[in-house]
Amino acid sequence: MAITQETGRRDFMKTMIKAGTAPLVISAATLGRGGAVAANDRIALGFVAFGSRAGQLLNDFRRHPQAHYVAAADVDAGRRWNFVKEIGEGTPTFNDYRHVLDRSDIDAVVIATPDHWHAAAIIDSAQAGKDIYCEKPLTLTIDEGKQCVKAVRNAGRVFQTGSQQRSDWKFRHACELVRNGYIGDLKQIDTYIGEGPTGGHDPNVGVPPGLDWDRWLGQAPMVPYRVTRCHYEFRWWYAYSGGKLTDWGAHHNDIAQWGNGTEETGPISAEGTATFPEPGGYDTAITFDIRFEYKDAAPVICHSTGDNGIKFTGTKGEIFVSRSEIKSTPEDIKDIELKSNDLHLYKSDNHQGNFLECVKTREDPICRVEIGHRSVTVCHLANIAIRLGRKINWDPDQETILDDEEARAWLERPRRDPYQLPKVYGTARKRVRSTRRGLFGQVF
Repeated sequence: MAITQETGRRDFMKTMIKAGTAPLVISAATLGRGGAVAANDRIALGFVAFGSRAGQLLNDFRRHPQAHYVAAADVDAGRRWNFVKEIGEGTPTFNDYRHVLDRSDIDAVVIATPDHWHAAAIIDSAQAGKDIYCEKPLTLTIDEGKQCVKAVRNAGRVFQTGSQQRSDWKFRHACELVRNGYIGDLKQIDTYIGEGPTGGHDPNVGVPPGLDWDRWLGQAPMVPYRVTRCHYEFRWWYAYSGGKLTDWGAHHNDIAQWGNGTEETGPISAEGTATFPEPGGYDTAITFDIRFEYKDAAPVICHSTGDNGIKFTGTKGEIFVSRSEIKSTPEDIKDIELKSNDLHLYKSDNHQGNFLECVKTREDPICRVEIGHRSVTVCHLANIAIRLGRKINWDPDQETILDDEEARAWLERPRRDPYQLPKVYGTARKRVRSTRRGLFGQVF
């Protein structure tokens, strides 16, 4: 089907409506490792969902000439059309992301679905032999995260969590100063992530043409379509996300754990208070103050109010860091240059470039799957604590809630058929044809 600017979107949408949930392929191009267009050192990317965040990521990846773009999947036909407009006529798109994974000309995928679809897409992608860049927060539940770690490691895939603050020198420098003792003994870390919104009370309406609402809901309960349930607003509904605590919390609590030296373990407890919206609309927390205790490390307190950023408080000073600034008390601490024998943290100056380089070298990126999982685990524990209204005791080694069966049941969610979490196999070979070749010719 040829697409032009004048008639393309109209015809595209008509085709989608007639096709229902069937995948659409627009004159599949021969690109990437399956054809002669791309050089051997280029990395072919497929997109799993193409909303506004994926559009931003596409622009970020376009700064790196070694990447090129082969196909995309999205349950919204309008967003598939947006990908075609960005990449060019003849670009294949699909309703079901598994058709992207079936393509032998794709080396890696960029996952930017709503949060409740992350885990299934990660597991399927890993077991299809694809390297993965996935947006934060990594998962909807803690148990999903454990399965994602297992799938990525069993399949030997390169994985980058989209916690891009780790590739910002300000956050790295702040954490290095803290971990090298330049503010003295670390006593407390405060993260300030903003209040959650109220809303979501608009009426249920008909599903827009071209949107596969059943598949968008996926594992979540079947409910009528509402404008404020879908696309960006999904993050304020507990069925699909975790509100501010997973949206911004996955960023700032990640940096808190990096500076605390606990990014590979986690807290031993979580407790706090919160307020919630009126029933019938958004149901994630509006205001909150949540305290995490750590074994042999400083406590972290996550707040909904205060200047957005992270504050490290030590016996000899403070450091505050955000996306716009780094400042300290005394002021000269922030300007300290590390000595050669100081601890130097993993350095990445570009999050997407770091991922692409690691696809080539097969090394771990700066925010590998284990770190993405541990960072969002903190946020999930916070949500469990405030929703149950009591302290949650956590074993970070066994990754389980202690002495509280009701709370432990919240480590996972019921899943609607047929959208069960994919089974994690021992290696990718169980799911990938032996003739399928990956980047630089390795066989999976």
